[in-house]
Amino acid sequence: MAGRKIRDAAEARGCFAEVAEGQTRAEWARANGIDPRSLHAWWLNLGGRRPRSRTPSLRLVELVPAAAPAARYVVRVGAMTVEVDERFDEATLGRLLRVLAAC
Repeated sequence: MAGRKIRDAAEARGCFAEVAEGQTRAEWARANGIDPRSLHAWWLNLGGRRPRSRTPSLRLVELVPAAAPAARYVVRVGAMTVEVDERFDEATLGRLLRVLAAC
């Protein structure tokens, strides 16, 4: 069953065009040294007819990791509260705390 993988969408479309009437894509792929699984994956990714299954309308979805939430720091001086995240500027925070302390 092993064969070479299809490199890109253009090559996959060319392969689909070469499949003869009455021949399955898998038969064509094996006869031409292509991995049938690679050809089938391209068929699905390019919008080919999906096989019937019990699970309706499956599709591939790219998962992208979300950015981790920034760390938060809470500084209390008397009745005053200052909240900063991990990107705070130390000099600015120092000036802000001195102003709050003077209140």
